[in-house]
Amino acid sequence: MTQAAHAGAGPLDVAFDQAMTLHRAGRLAEAETVYRRIIAAKPDHFDSLHLLGVVLHQKGDHGGAVRQIDAALMLNAHSAAAHSNRGSALKELKRYDEALESYDRALAIRPEHPEVLFNRGGVLQSLERVDDALASFDRALAARPDYPEALINRGTLLQSLDRNDEALANYDAALALNPNYAQAHNNRSTVLRRLDRLPKALDACDKAIALRPAYAEAHFNRGHVFYEMRRFDDALACFDRAIRLKPDYAEAYHNRGNALRELGRLDEAAASFNKAIVLKPGEKYLEGALLFAKMHVCDWRTFDEACAHLIAAVRNGEVVTSPFILMATPSTPQDQLACARIYMADKFPSPLAPVWRGERYAHERIRVAYLSADFHEHATAYLMAGVFESHDRSRFETIAVSFGPPKDSVLRRRLMRSFDRFIDVRADSDDRVAALLRELEVDIAVDLKGFSLESRIGIFARRPAPVQVTYQGFPATLGTDFIDYFMADAYMIPPERRDTFAEKIAYLPDTSFTTSYQSIETSGGPAQVPTRSQVGLPNDRFVFCSFNHTYKITPEVFDIWMRLLQQIDGSVLWLFEANAIAPNNLREEAKRRGVSPDRLIFAPKVDLADHLARQGLADLFLDTFPVNAHTTASDALWTGLPLITCSGATFVSRVAGSLLNAVGLPDLVTGSLADYEALALALARDPGRLAVARSRLARQRETSPLFDTVRLTRHVEAAYVAMWERQQRGEAPQSFSVSPIRNGAPE
Repeated sequence: MTQAAHAGAGPLDVAFDQAMTLHRAGRLAEAETVYRRIIAAKPDHFDSLHLLGVVLHQKGDHGGAVRQIDAALMLNAHSAAAHSNRGSALKELKRYDEALESYDRALAIRPEHPEVLFNRGGVLQSLERVDDALASFDRALAARPDYPEALINRGTLLQSLDRNDEALANYDAALALNPNYAQAHNNRSTVLRRLDRLPKALDACDKAIALRPAYAEAHFNRGHVFYEMRRFDDALACFDRAIRLKPDYAEAYHNRGNALRELGRLDEAAASFNKAIVLKPGEKYLEGALLFAKMHVCDWRTFDEACAHLIAAVRNGEVVTSPFILMATPSTPQDQLACARIYMADKFPSPLAPVWRGERYAHERIRVAYLSADFHEHATAYLMAGVFESHDRSRFETIAVSFGPPKDSVLRRRLMRSFDRFIDVRADSDDRVAALLRELEVDIAVDLKGFSLESRIGIFARRPAPVQVTYQGFPATLGTDFIDYFMADAYMIPPERRDTFAEKIAYLPDTSFTTSYQSIETSGGPAQVPTRSQVGLPNDRFVFCSFNHTYKITPEVFDIWMRLLQQIDGSVLWLFEANAIAPNNLREEAKRRGVSPDRLIFAPKVDLADHLARQGLADLFLDTFPVNAHTTASDALWTGLPLITCSGATFVSRVAGSLLNAVGLPDLVTGSLADYEALALALARDPGRLAVARSRLARQRETSPLFDTVRLTRHVEAAYVAMWERQQRGEAPQSFSVSPIRNGAPE
């Protein structure tokens, strides 16, 4: 804040000099006492009224500051300093429109005042008037080119617009003016992290901390960089350090929870998320993160209330969860569309300039790029490998754009052989990857991640290709217009629910789910089928199983499973041990429902071949709801294990139903949980009926569309051709259906 000069002589002037001396020395309480004594003697003493307001503002009494400065302005409305200081107090009160008015009045009196223009830019930024804020910072820098604070704020604003290279240039300019500016180093680390220049981001954090060892925000950012490097122990240590320096640091507790979750310390993660909520209830994505951590460990103490509150917040337009987490709640397709749109608006508040500018490429083969972090030992890679290998190379040129870890394995090498080009872009920013796709003249860019872990939807936000498609990686809409098509089938997305997707739907026949089991390779060779006793199962009892991840298990479905155990004497439930905490919680939940916890048997994680080998030991797979088994369902069906499912309204609740229809077992699909329970009980009580289902599955596995990878690939290719032809004709994307193809020809 600025200070007004005073004039005149006498006892009040002596007192005023004393007050200003105390004020400048930071002895605010003493200065306040003297200012008040002057005002008591002379109520129209403008400078004392004004500077008392400044003292109150500095002490955090922003409302009192406004009242005192208003009293001063009643005496002299032509003080630029008083209007400016009033604006700063109003800004702290978040009365941004009034603050802007005060700054504008100050500028009317004293045009191009750099500090006022700087503060005005901050208010405009809070009002989300981005262009006006940038213009105000530019005016401040024009008036005072050596203004590092303005460069920092301008860079922060540009960073919020995803204009990261420009933001970096601003931070570098600030450091050129002041190399010891810790905040500039810290902000620079943030933008370097967003540009995926992680070693340089870490170096910038270290420089900030060297200058200010107790700089909590720099320790926080350092943790964030380590998190992106997947060095979670190091990240956790940094977040802990930030919290020790700043105990009320909600964002640090939030990210600490993320690191703990990745380390498998899920109960601690939930506690950290909960602490962050106490400190900052409105923190973005925090409510969803807490709920999801508790779902992973099957802590259902407030499950129904938490789900209801989360869904209500999404319907209210609040940024409370990622779309991936919302899918696991009893949300509607409309809720999921709303959540995706909220997420995209938060991540990309302004449209990014398109890299592709409308050109029509003329290639002998359609150029298709698949973008993923999962070109390694990952479920998506196993399922898609056969599609990549089966592409018709005379018609399609395929490119893998990999931004995941380069872990060497038999599968990784197989994937690298299956593409015409395999490009590792881990170290490249979204801007650079988008530019690369444009340089390669990619016709169709296919997103295999959506909103799942390690996704980079920002590449697609830059529109690097004429046609952009999402497929297989995320079972819900992305809620944006820069993804043109969503590939699905008519069971997963019934035509009457097409309007709950922002994308146009490319309908594939049979099923859109990919499988590649026929050619699975593992470094350990083929697995041996174990005996029941070897995996801890009883030899002579009925075995229900569900190898879904624990976050998919809900109290409502678990109630059904426990009733089944009670009604089928001696039966057991075989579950996947996803983490160390969930088994104990599930055993406790079983006891509450009158079932011995010994009847729950947990299967540890093993490699894929061993996992597939053991599945056939079960009698019946019980699906989860509202999130179905996806890869887990195809695993079960491939091994010959009958599966029953319940289909709902959302895509994520209809995947297993699509698979069962494609494998010729539609009678194992139910439309309500009551029917699901009745069917499970009937099959468990009728060994003959269950044997028929198992026999049908074994017979149809070899001939059904579900496991015909070449057939599915021809359908995918037909979809690509239809998309490409529309684009070549200059037509907008439109939903369409692919006709069934067998042996390369339409049926």
